[in-house]
Amino acid sequence: MKIKLIMLGLIILTFSGCKKLLDADLQNIRSEENMYTDPIFAQGFVLQSYRLIPAYYNNSDLATDDAVANVRANAFSQLATGSWTPTNPSLSVWNQSYAGILYVNQFLEHSNKVKWANDSSANKLLNFRMRGEAFGLRALHMYNLLRNHAGVTSDGQLMGVPIITEFQEPTSADFNQPRATFDACVKQIYKDLDSAEYYLPVEYRQITSVNQIPTQYMSITQIPEIYNQAMGEKFRQLFNGLIAKSFRARTALLAASPAFQHATNPATWEQAANAAAAIIQYKGGPNSLPANGYTFYDNRTEIDGLSLGNNPSEIIWREVRQNTVSARETDNFPPSLFGNGLINPTENLVEAFPMANGYPIDHGSSTYNANSPYANRDVRLRAYIMYDGHPDLTSLRTGSRSGSADGINVRNTSTLTGYYMRKTLRWDVNLTPGSVTGRNRYTPRIRYTEMFLNYAEAANEAWGPKGTGPNVFSAYDIVKAIRTRASVGIANNHAYLEECAGDKAKMRELIKNERRLELSFEGFRFWDLRRWKESQTKLNETARGMDVNGNVFTPITVQERVFQDYMIYGPVPNSEVLKYNKLMQNQGW
Repeated sequence: MKIKLIMLGLIILTFSGCKKLLDADLQNIRSEENMYTDPIFAQGFVLQSYRLIPAYYNNSDLATDDAVANVRANAFSQLATGSWTPTNPSLSVWNQSYAGILYVNQFLEHSNKVKWANDSSANKLLNFRMRGEAFGLRALHMYNLLRNHAGVTSDGQLMGVPIITEFQEPTSADFNQPRATFDACVKQIYKDLDSAEYYLPVEYRQITSVNQIPTQYMSITQIPEIYNQAMGEKFRQLFNGLIAKSFRARTALLAASPAFQHATNPATWEQAANAAAAIIQYKGGPNSLPANGYTFYDNRTEIDGLSLGNNPSEIIWREVRQNTVSARETDNFPPSLFGNGLINPTENLVEAFPMANGYPIDHGSSTYNANSPYANRDVRLRAYIMYDGHPDLTSLRTGSRSGSADGINVRNTSTLTGYYMRKTLRWDVNLTPGSVTGRNRYTPRIRYTEMFLNYAEAANEAWGPKGTGPNVFSAYDIVKAIRTRASVGIANNHAYLEECAGDKAKMRELIKNERRLELSFEGFRFWDLRRWKESQTKLNETARGMDVNGNVFTPITVQERVFQDYMIYGPVPNSEVLKYNKLMQNQGW
């Protein structure tokens, strides 16, 4: 059997339907036997699947009530204002995720025959690790497909996506596959994660003694050097057991959420809470939340000191650190700092940050002053959003009549809302023409804070604000830890949190708001609003701004949202539905 290197897989499983593209160029043909004797070639299939992981900073917040783009033609701005259709690819992961699945399916079919090392123990351990990675990556891609494309069809069924666990031969495969049920997809993800956890260590570590070898590998080797060859520190940032646990928690939370509650879906909030609890317990409990975790993107000494694939304490998984870069700052710094000001936070989001005393700004005990709206606020507001007269850039003037390039609508690169994004950026980057200075950065893939928030949401739904189920901490405990880290509510012994602790519905809204703040600009809110099955009114909340000119604060309307009620689910790409008659579309699309 002949297989085409790299591109064949992408073409086949993305259902291109273009037969002429399957005509192989002879120089790109390699037989499966090449995999058995060329481990680099074989490993390439797994590496290709890594490369197809969707971006963490995907800018989908621009299609929510949290932000707008100052570029009218921005894909997410257009999507939010009426152009989201089955032919719009902005939020589709269909092609890239199925391509990623194809690569690992091909790898899993052949990896047991590959000669990874001359030493038999090392050979088995290397195969273990890469099979674990492959199963984990298949679960990852399946999770993304489910989040973006699962939904209710016109006959009322809750459907997932086609489940493909074998390599598809171009000459014999039937690509016209029906969608599996949502529950079947969740079970497939769990099955793959079980396999990943079987094969992989919780984390990759360099060991020095036989006693440090995890029990699951003791029958393979008792030699530390052999273990390190396959599972040592140089493999950090590859898929591991902790990442598998994290995707289990993500999947369980998605499955339990209101948008996917259905007679055919047995998922529970208890399952979601317990999946996240396992990660919190591994970390050390609620009080293990890293003190500097909410500013992970600008913890300069920590970032610059990373080596040997180590993670900062806030991070479960990240991309490789980039050195001396400035692209995100170029995109998002205000024009006075020679940036393009792309992502503009909304007044809606600014108002979501509570006062330092923990009360929402519209609460009777908040002490909020509309004539000094940024004073005595949650410190995360200062850390995440640049506003007029910001303490870290006191010269920033965002008003339309301020006479500054940073003012509303002054330039094409100026803000539309009166705000600029600070989060995700390093503010020691210098963009001055002729003396541009980039800085080191990494992009996260999973943060511990996300797992804490997952638990809080699920535990509150399962057992109420202070219930613990089989665990030793509650939703209340987690929210208290998150807010304490930001010094929110500590001066009055968390009076507002205590107010919410006796009311499940109030706690639910507080948890949702904490998630909104902590994960802002990280690509979560668009899908959070949908899995929560928020009302069309909420999905279409007008994006607002604040025009600040001196001591005059004028609220402004910036951008209307246009989402239909069926848009709590994403569509199956129209091109696939047209080609394959067994592939049912989600209702409304």
